[in-house]
Amino acid sequence: MTVLKTSMRNFFAHKGRMALSAVAVLLSVAFVCGTLVFTDTMNTTFDKLFAATSSDVTVSAENASDSGETTSDNGKPPVIPVSVLADVREVDGVKSAEGTVFSTSVTVVDGEKDSLSPTSGGPTIVGSWNANDARTMEITSGAAPGGPDQIMVDADTADKHDLKLGDEIGVINVVGTHTAKISGIADFTVTNPGAAIFYLDTKTAQQVLVGESGVYTNVNVTAAADVSDVQLKKNVLAGLGGDYKVQTAEETAEANQKDVEEFMNVMKYAMLGFAGIAFLVGIFLIVNTFSMLVAQRTREIGLMRAIGSSRKQVNRSVLAEALLLGVTGSVLGVGAGVGLAVGLMKLMGMMGMELSTDDLTVAWTTPVVGLVLGVVVTVLAAYLPARRAGRISPMAALRDAGTPADRKAGWTRGVVGLVLTGAGGAALYLAGTADKAADGSLWLGLGVVLSLIGFVAVGPVLASGVVRVLGAVLLRAFGPVGRMAERNALRNPRRTGATGAALMIGLALVACLSVVGSSMVASATEELDKTVGTDFIIQNDRGQPITPQAVEAVKSVRALDRVTEYKWTEADFTTPDGKTVKDTAITAADPTYATDLRVETVAGKLADAYRPGSMSVHEDFAKDHRIDIGSKIEVAFKEGSTGTLTVRAITSSEAVVDAGAMYTSIDTLAAYVPADKMPLDRLLFASAKDGQKDAAYKALKESLHDFPQYKVRDQTDYKQALKDQIGQLLNMIYGLLALAIVVAILGVVNTLALSVVERTREIGLMRAIGLSRRQLRRMIRMESVVIALFGALLGLGLGMGWGATAQQLLALEGLKVLDIPWPTIIGVFIGSAFVGLFAALVPAFRAGRMNVLNAIATD
Repeated sequence: MTVLKTSMRNFFAHKGRMALSAVAVLLSVAFVCGTLVFTDTMNTTFDKLFAATSSDVTVSAENASDSGETTSDNGKPPVIPVSVLADVREVDGVKSAEGTVFSTSVTVVDGEKDSLSPTSGGPTIVGSWNANDARTMEITSGAAPGGPDQIMVDADTADKHDLKLGDEIGVINVVGTHTAKISGIADFTVTNPGAAIFYLDTKTAQQVLVGESGVYTNVNVTAAADVSDVQLKKNVLAGLGGDYKVQTAEETAEANQKDVEEFMNVMKYAMLGFAGIAFLVGIFLIVNTFSMLVAQRTREIGLMRAIGSSRKQVNRSVLAEALLLGVTGSVLGVGAGVGLAVGLMKLMGMMGMELSTDDLTVAWTTPVVGLVLGVVVTVLAAYLPARRAGRISPMAALRDAGTPADRKAGWTRGVVGLVLTGAGGAALYLAGTADKAADGSLWLGLGVVLSLIGFVAVGPVLASGVVRVLGAVLLRAFGPVGRMAERNALRNPRRTGATGAALMIGLALVACLSVVGSSMVASATEELDKTVGTDFIIQNDRGQPITPQAVEAVKSVRALDRVTEYKWTEADFTTPDGKTVKDTAITAADPTYATDLRVETVAGKLADAYRPGSMSVHEDFAKDHRIDIGSKIEVAFKEGSTGTLTVRAITSSEAVVDAGAMYTSIDTLAAYVPADKMPLDRLLFASAKDGQKDAAYKALKESLHDFPQYKVRDQTDYKQALKDQIGQLLNMIYGLLALAIVVAILGVVNTLALSVVERTREIGLMRAIGLSRRQLRRMIRMESVVIALFGALLGLGLGMGWGATAQQLLALEGLKVLDIPWPTIIGVFIGSAFVGLFAALVPAFRAGRMNVLNAIATD
């Protein structure tokens, strides 16, 4: 009980000093709990949506996907004949059945030809208005569509694009472009996850989406009373036979949820990984805080030992303080995490994915995980300072208090750090010289971990040398104040090393990712320059195929010399070694593609692969299946028949553009796949006539004005788009890493604040002999800057090493250019100086306000 009372007294006596450490715990726990609450809420939202939108039993085409995706290679949804509806209605246990048509391979535009698709990446769905949809949609104005000139839109899309009753919109798909006026607006009675939904009447939907009236995409079946979904499914299968896909509501919801969960799991574990980095950085802050508190209470602990306290009691006292800190920070963090989740939901709403707080899901495991993580990490971080406190002898009561316990880094720690750093460097070297990316990635991971731990351990040793160099370059110009700042940073290398290490971790990851991202862009740009021999690339950024109408619009541009069509589909390959490789992609293109993309071949000529009955394979596939020039491969085309193709070329497997592609001609594909099953073009390549590139570029954009879903890019545009995509990904990662950097900044603030308290008498004496407040504040700011720059130098150097090694692994995949983004690296280094200045604001202000006489009188 005495230990607890002592701990409580010390905790509240130093509550101001504990605050920043508590904030670090709070932020880390909040990020973990916020991530869990947000992803759980997303799952709950989609669970409710799929449960509400799934009929008791759904009948669809045999080749329709389990998750309800309706796009096929030819741009039309898989369909079933209308006769299925009558057959289903005759099945025992059926209360009602309704045929529906819908498609996601569509683009909807307003009267100005601007796309109405969600900017959040959600799907655009056009379908027939039916009773199943009426369960989840309520018509709030107007009426349901009743003819070919009418269409209904969901309220979220109408609000976002300012659509009103009577406005004309167009539906663009492979069948053509259909225009209609808005007859009604329907609002979701469940949460809209970000889709844009448009409704036509059934007859119009059949003609617009499929091009024929005698088909449905689904038949929605409602079970009679006392008939289970499972039993109804069995009855329907017995009545229809095995030519159709029949799913219960639970199976349909599970299939849809599976797709969502794959995305959600990637996002959840990525965010938890960044939360883990923040926890790691927070450990340094907590270690520093308790180390300095223990050092400042040396005399107090010595007196406790002198009057009978044992080492264990002192140790437990410090750990009890850490426990209080962990509990306080974690409890607040759990609450903040719920707030963070709500904030993320609002952010998703701004991006177009509406999430209702009514679905906010806080599982009992979330606060438990947050509390356990926060408390365990805090107590473990305080363990070493607690052990150090237990070793203080009673004789310490006779010495001056406030003297740092360790002025020099231990030799043992330095040697261990150097060994680990050396081992990490060796692992990184092995990663960089690996022959296979898979093997090298294991060495890279080991090298990153060992070098990071090694740098943390050897940090105090490095601090002595690096801070002196930084001091000579930056601080000596400030005269005595600069020299004092340097000496303050050097007086406790362990503290400086730990504070710098917290900032080092975040900046190392920033530097590593910057190098990798910049190298990827530079490599891809160089590869594009070497391999792409066409002027323009036309494609849909969402991966939708290009409609025949758009292809004709492109081909109508007179300034073009040639247009190359590019398709792909799947097939089963039976190779010369007798093996069958299922669901393998095969690319079909015009023969001019051999000119548009200069693919390196290791045998034969790519142009020969476009001869009738011919194809190419890539080098790795050829080695695995003993394929040479002239080998025969039996190819069973999806949606088509089986043919035997002759291998005329073997391409390099190290290509970056179209890596691993296997080519044949469109004419060869057409010989085995019926015209109505032929896949649509995925890309178009266009080359201008000599001297007409600018005119062709302008004319192409004008020709596709009615097809806003397709982008026309020249090589400069394509490179910029690639750079922007990688840049957006990096910016998102940097944003998540900002949490760790914020915690590191808190560590610098806390270190300086406690350092000021530790040096109270010293500050008073310096003020008494003439040091001005302005000089004192400058001294503390300079100390903070040099600590921040020390951490930045270590982090940026380490991160560039990691990034360069990772690039060597990417080189095995064809990305061979190492590009160091010096503007980013230099910008981060300079930014670290400003971080140091910012972190010193409050400690410097408090130091400047100290009463000189009270400071001198301080024990």
